Amino acid sequence: MPSPPRREESYIENILRLNRGKPGVFYFSFDNAVNGQNTKAVRGVVEAAGRDHAIIRELKTDHRFLFPMIYFDYAEFDEELAYFTQTP
Repeated sequence: MPSPPRREESYIENILRLNRGKPGVFYFSFDNAVNGQNTKAVRGVVEAAGRDHAIIRELKTDHRFLFPMIYFDYAEFDEELAYFTQTP
């Protein structure tokens, strides 16, 4: 008997993947930062997201960042987000 389809779970990396290409600001903070700068905000879009990382493309410069997810704080998007169907 085939197994039922796997339901996507609402982990941050899955939500970021659902919203690839949508502009927003992505906030990261770091321990032991160089030059005392322990936060980074990037205005850009998600190009890819995995279990432990996100690739963010900065809109202004087209520069790409590979951020480990352990440093991700939160994101603000400019438009409505795609999300998983909510069923009770």
